[in-house]
Amino acid sequence: MREVDLRSVDLNLLVVLRALLKQQHVSRAAEELNMSQPAVSRALQRLRRLFQDPLLVKAGQGYDLSARALVLRPRLEMLLQDAHQLVSPPRFEPETASGVLKITSLDLEGALYLPQLIRRFRDLAPKLRVELVPQVASHFKLLEEGDVHFCLTGMTPYRNADQFHRLALDHMESVALLSSRHPLAAAPISLPGYVEAPHGLVSITGKGPGYVDGVLQQYGLQREVMLRLSSFMSVAEYCEGSDLVFTLPRKLAEHIACGRELAIRPLPEEVVKQEITFFIYWHSRYHFDPMCQWVREQIRALIELGEIEGTNS
Repeated sequence: MREVDLRSVDLNLLVVLRALLKQQHVSRAAEELNMSQPAVSRALQRLRRLFQDPLLVKAGQGYDLSARALVLRPRLEMLLQDAHQLVSPPRFEPETASGVLKITSLDLEGALYLPQLIRRFRDLAPKLRVELVPQVASHFKLLEEGDVHFCLTGMTPYRNADQFHRLALDHMESVALLSSRHPLAAAPISLPGYVEAPHGLVSITGKGPGYVDGVLQQYGLQREVMLRLSSFMSVAEYCEGSDLVFTLPRKLAEHIACGRELAIRPLPEEVVKQEITFFIYWHSRYHFDPMCQWVREQIRALIELGEIEGTNS
């Protein structure tokens, strides 16, 4: 049996073949394809050599299909339909979409920003399932390895930053969160008072200093972290009635302090260097994914509606 090397086959010939098998006439096929009759005649000769079959045979005043052409016609139609779907831009239909969207964030960060988004998904894409993936390691590693589609965080990637895209959701200053009975709660907090106080720190990895420690190091100062937590959700229990000071983004602190005997105070001027910006990140592999493009459109819509009080960037 003769083996055919696909690299030697002009696949455009298959489009011509479909028109020829449909019209069973060279001139009418040329008109359908918007080609000249001689060009279609030459293509037919090449097709006959390729298939080693006449394909169109004279019958009366016109042409009829050969036995091989009769077998080819339905298979060719299916092949070209599949090829069209293969090269056509993929689409995401939210009303019928039934995929899985995976998002990672720290617990409280997610609680502040994701419920609005999930409610919108439930309205517009009711069959879309959402999985909130815990951050047991670096959230950017989860993005790199394709374990999640999006990451919500106030952190920035420490490597391979060119692989990520991001959209700014919100920005705010950091504040001190402490017991309402704490001595520092009654007056503005000075730099010496801040440094001398025992501190609490939320660290998902349980390792390394916080960003404040880097700022203090510039002044030759060091604070004492006496409690390290892996979750924001338990901060109130450990902070209320204690001598610990937590340094947190303002909205996180306000959420934690609601209904508790906790106070929020501005940080010393030396510690407040820049605002914290929360971003939604995604990896380049999902930049053109139709589902992820749609998700980003919904995030931007919520920002424009003011349901996420952030800025688009």
